[in-house]
Amino acid sequence: MYDLEEQEQLDALKAWWKQHGKTVIVAAAVGIAVAAGIQGWRHYQKTQTANAATLYQGLQDALQMRDLKKVRDAAGQLIDKYPSTPYAARAAMIASAANSGNGDDKSAKAQLQWVVEHAKESQLQDTARLRLAGLLLQEKDYGAAAKLLDAQHDPAFDGLYADLKGDLLSLQGKTDEAKKAYRTALEKLDQKGEYRNLVQMKLDALGG
Repeated sequence: MYDLEEQEQLDALKAWWKQHGKTVIVAAAVGIAVAAGIQGWRHYQKTQTANAATLYQGLQDALQMRDLKKVRDAAGQLIDKYPSTPYAARAAMIASAANSGNGDDKSAKAQLQWVVEHAKESQLQDTARLRLAGLLLQEKDYGAAAKLLDAQHDPAFDGLYADLKGDLLSLQGKTDEAKKAYRTALEKLDQKGEYRNLVQMKLDALGG
């Protein structure tokens, strides 16, 4: 009886394998391929990050040596070859500041716009919007600056955004609205921070 039951089980297993065997083999092959793909992707990402880190260190060295060309070159490579790494957005921010400091606001704005559109970290995007809005204010492009300052941002940036919005409104001759923006900035900024003194001076200058 035992042999009979065992044979029935074997026959049932053979029948099941005949019906589903191909599916099992395909599923196993797919699983192996996916696992290999994941490991390969992880290795690729690790390599990309390591290469980007080396380039970023070179950018930092060039910055200390005040070599603007090397700063631009390193930042360009990071943006072009390693855009998905966190180093690319940081390099763009550094290069933007260097370009702006050397009178190349066109390049500075392009790099800041890249950060706004591609950075993975929201705080970098918020900072880039502020800097870009500041450059646009200098060019009296008030409409574009206003759009940036009205964009959604982290609450930690509320004070800085309100302050720059006060500058925008003041330049447009909207004194009452500018005062309101500066008061908002004073409420949102660190109560012990020195930056509040500058905002207070702006408000006082408007008779606020």
